Amino acid sequence: MDSNQIISDLTKKVEFLLNRQAQIERENQELKKESRKLTLRVQQLETKEKDNKIIRQENTELKDENADLKSRIAELESRLNSNSNNSSKPPSSDGYKKKPALPRKKKGGQEGHEGRTLQQVEHPDKIIKHKPKPCDCGHELPDHKLILSEKRQVFDLPKSELEITEHQILKGKCPGCGKWCKGTAPKGINAPVQYGNGVKAYAVLLNVHFKLPFKKIQLLFGDLFGYSINESTVYSASRQCYENLEETEETIKSKIATGDVAHADETGLRVAGKLHWLHTASSLLFTYLFVHEKRGKLALESDKSILDRIRGWLVHDCWSSYFSFKMKHAICGAHILRELEGLVENGKSKWAKVFKIFLLSVYEMPFEERFKRRQHIEARYTRICTLGEKVEPPPRKTPGKRGKYKRTKGRNLVERLIREQQAVLAFAFNKEVPFTNNLAERDIRPAKVKQKISNCFRTFSGAEIYARIEGFVSTARKHDRNAFSELCTTFEGHNFIKG
Repeated sequence: MDSNQIISDLTKKVEFLLNRQAQIERENQELKKESRKLTLRVQQLETKEKDNKIIRQENTELKDENADLKSRIAELESRLNSNSNNSSKPPSSDGYKKKPALPRKKKGGQEGHEGRTLQQVEHPDKIIKHKPKPCDCGHELPDHKLILSEKRQVFDLPKSELEITEHQILKGKCPGCGKWCKGTAPKGINAPVQYGNGVKAYAVLLNVHFKLPFKKIQLLFGDLFGYSINESTVYSASRQCYENLEETEETIKSKIATGDVAHADETGLRVAGKLHWLHTASSLLFTYLFVHEKRGKLALESDKSILDRIRGWLVHDCWSSYFSFKMKHAICGAHILRELEGLVENGKSKWAKVFKIFLLSVYEMPFEERFKRRQHIEARYTRICTLGEKVEPPPRKTPGKRGKYKRTKGRNLVERLIREQQAVLAFAFNKEVPFTNNLAERDIRPAKVKQKISNCFRTFSGAEIYARIEGFVSTARKHDRNAFSELCTTFEGHNFIKG
């Protein structure tokens, strides 16, 4: 092979290599461009992923916020539609639209109820005879020929006036020794002029039990008797009655504590411009009331409370502080029915409607049948509560907030029903246990009327006076005793009520 051919081949190879190098350089440039594009795309994807994370986080927060808002709206709607039939609000807040907590079967007097229609008496206090006018023919009828045609009796109040008794204390000189001897006034007659026990008892009864303020009592005494009793006299009489009832109150407390069933409840009371609590422990025959600054454990474990002395059943509204005492607990069925009704009206808790029907059916069932069907009743109770536990939203943590997990009203109720099954069904299998805590509610309701009239108690001692006297009057009523007569005997020093 000659040199020219070799040179030609080498030239071609060099050209090929140069072209190949140029091509490779172009490809590298293209690859760099693609790499830059891919890098930019990766950066864009990373940015989008970050944005997506932010959006997902915001979406989660919005969902939680939306759930909170829905829960808040439901709660506000529930408050707006709440009344004494579906919540713990008092019946006085219902206005003219009031519904009973339990269904009423019959209106009017029950069978065996003795009526109180006004009846004529055999021996009236005064008799007025009305003779006929002369006959149309002009003859007058002689008295000895008149006979009784009919009797009509009028029950009216006699003219009101105070009876004034003067106690004259005499003295004389002994003819033997020359010593002057003086008579003594009866016990309690300590001043030249004073009101008697009847006036004091009447004033206390008007102030405490009938809720009249001091000023109105003064006006009433002036209108009825012509003597405007001083406000300080009414207060002094209330203070004296309070002190005289100390021993009687201890008897009442003992009777309640040793009974088979006691009822407990509490209500807010404005005393000296601050919120206090009126507590009650009561039974069918006795009522005990006391005032305390606190509602819960501090009040119920104080020296005023008698819950630590109760060994029988205690009926209450499931306030958690009551469960710290070791006794047999029974929960008020009326309170549970109100809560269930609130969930039913909300329309999202079908289990609540089923449980309400079940609870009312057990309540209306004869005791002997309940006892025979105890296993079936308890099993159905458990099944309904299990259903409620499944459908009610689980507890959830509120974003950005510390503390307990948030629960709906339905979740709180179903968990309470599961936890306190024996207390809820106590009425079903224990004949002495009532279905409701209405007894205690009735015993503290007068305090709300008192507060509406007077707004508040100015002093704590005034509230204590009210509580002791009102408890005593309520006890007298439960024994079918005349409250005025019992207060009169209290001022006379007789302060013991037999059980």
